[in-house]
Amino acid sequence: MFRNQYDTDVTTWSPAGRLFQVEYAMEAVKQGSAAIGLRSKTHVVLACVNKANSELSSHQKKIFKVDDHIGVAISGLTADGRVLSRYMRSECINYSYTYESPLPVGRLVVQLADKAQVCTQRSWKRPYGVGLLVGGLDESGAHLYYNCPSGNYFEYQAFAIGSRSQAAKTYLERRFENFKNSSRDDLIKDALIATRETLQGEKLTSSICTIAILGVGEPFHILDRETVQKLINEFEIVKEDDVPAADQDIEPDQGDSAAAPEPAARTDQGSAPEQGVAPMDI
Repeated sequence: MFRNQYDTDVTTWSPAGRLFQVEYAMEAVKQGSAAIGLRSKTHVVLACVNKANSELSSHQKKIFKVDDHIGVAISGLTADGRVLSRYMRSECINYSYTYESPLPVGRLVVQLADKAQVCTQRSWKRPYGVGLLVGGLDESGAHLYYNCPSGNYFEYQAFAIGSRSQAAKTYLERRFENFKNSSRDDLIKDALIATRETLQGEKLTSSICTIAILGVGEPFHILDRETVQKLINEFEIVKEDDVPAADQDIEPDQGDSAAAPEPAARTDQGSAPEQGVAPMDI
């Protein structure tokens, strides 16, 4: 995208019927660090990749608790994400105080989408440059929504946004039919594997990812690093790193079977350029 006379404010339409500032906001979501959401009948899992601007700095928080039954993962401008998560938290508190019951997830998502849409029709505003994966649990079951900067919202069984999210989407598309009946641990395992798919040449550790979960009888909470690392080791998410060593052990006994892992290695190498499509991270 490049600057032109049709992107000076968000209310100016181009001759092709486009609002460039809205598209710029959606591009900011694509450039952000990856965020992933999955849901089953009883649980919702949110995961995100932690990226620091410098080795001397800490990463910015990408997962926020809205209420005991709602959480959100963001990709894009973190400052905008904090503002919207604070708005969502306020709406949940007001609804609970007025009606003495938790706010339905769908109603909160509609209110959030309306707030984002107003910024697309006011010349003195700009669209929020952040995408939100809203996971929640209410009387109708578990829900996962994606809120777009344009004001659109969609409900998903599983979804990924942010930089190199296409690799995670490919994995989720292969597995999503099993998510509905998945257990809590299976959902977390799939979230970790999908998160690994968004990494380019990096080893998945608890320091570069954050996992949050909510479910029936389990309020929304973020898993601590020790628990996440234990789950990574338990599920053998980084098993690929041990393949070369295993090949060396097999070679003296079975010469024919030693060549079997090679296609997998070539597949991993071939997928690396596809994961690096996004030019930068936010």
